[in-house]
Amino acid sequence: MTLNEDTLRFIREHRRDDVRALALQARKYPSVNMPAAITQIAGWQAAKEKVPAWAQTEGILYPAHLSLEQCSSELTARYKAGIIQELEGKASAGTFTDLTGGFGIDCAFLSSCFRKATYVERQEPLCEIAAHNFPLLGLGHITVCHEDSVRYLQEMQPADWIFIDPARRDSHGGKTVAISDCEPDVSALEELLLKKARHILVKLSPMLDLTLALKDLEHVQEACIVSAGNECKELLLVLGRGESPRPEDIPVRCINLAGASSVQSLTFTRRQEKDSACRLAPALQSYLYEPNASVLKAGAFRSVSHIYKVEKLHPNSHLYTSDQLIPDFPGRKFKITGHCSFNKKEVKEMIGTEKKANLTVRNFPASVAELRKRLKLAEGGETYLFATTLADEKKVLIGCRTV
Repeated sequence: MTLNEDTLRFIREHRRDDVRALALQARKYPSVNMPAAITQIAGWQAAKEKVPAWAQTEGILYPAHLSLEQCSSELTARYKAGIIQELEGKASAGTFTDLTGGFGIDCAFLSSCFRKATYVERQEPLCEIAAHNFPLLGLGHITVCHEDSVRYLQEMQPADWIFIDPARRDSHGGKTVAISDCEPDVSALEELLLKKARHILVKLSPMLDLTLALKDLEHVQEACIVSAGNECKELLLVLGRGESPRPEDIPVRCINLAGASSVQSLTFTRRQEKDSACRLAPALQSYLYEPNASVLKAGAFRSVSHIYKVEKLHPNSHLYTSDQLIPDFPGRKFKITGHCSFNKKEVKEMIGTEKKANLTVRNFPASVAELRKRLKLAEGGETYLFATTLADEKKVLIGCRTV
């Protein structure tokens, strides 16, 4: 992609402006390639939040919105690089191939673990962008290859690691739950992948069913569910040669990245989940806990109770309580300030003059919107309310403050 000087200057001068407003002013700048400028400005604005290290690098080119929207964030890409470093050591002399390069975020951060890397992508415009960006980022050891991933895999020289991020085939937004719903189909390629590399790191959509994935693939060594800011972002599978654990014994990591140096982590297996005791709370205690998105996605409901010695409010509520604060609980932690039934008088006594609160519904027969209307509460403030069901089937409203 070649941009003239006027377009490059326009991008630098207006990259913090509203792109919708800029698009309406195209006639004022006849020497500016406005569609290209808008793409670059919108890309920089998205990268400033998603990939700050790239946004701070002058000259980086950005793709169309969809490719940028679908790529990893810097936070999750760095985490994936950490998985490889755990298994390979800090400074690997090995080789790495990314079969689904995209915008190149994952390839860039994962390649830092290797002496030599190859980026493979079937969309030529993305290859051109990657070939421009990698040298600016000091990543001259990455070779860019415009090729179909499966065709390249069949003919490639062996590498130490392969990374693959299959796309969901349903272009209409429908729910996909199986690996076979993705392209390329990793389950069909598993044996070939492991002939070409010692380890395979597979990134899957968080919409996919992890239990089904662990059954569909025969060589999973470990699995990881990654959330950022308590929003589930990725399912990661590490495949390896040699004997693999049975599906029920595969370690599953639940990771929530709250920031570069703030990580909540829980590791369990399906067998441990099945065998763990989960005591139901006979009554609310001093503190309330809500597991993070990764723990909820993994279904580690009994494990979190067993590991952290907290009691569950109800088999289906997925909220926990304890008398002593558990500082490292993998989720949100609250001090309970009160609770009541949904009797109008009791609710008024507990809420008092509060006009707004953060409302959450767990195992309760009404939506957040319905309860806000009923309680006449706006969103926000320092008060947190949980509408839920206790072990004795009573419906309650729990008032809390964060700790």
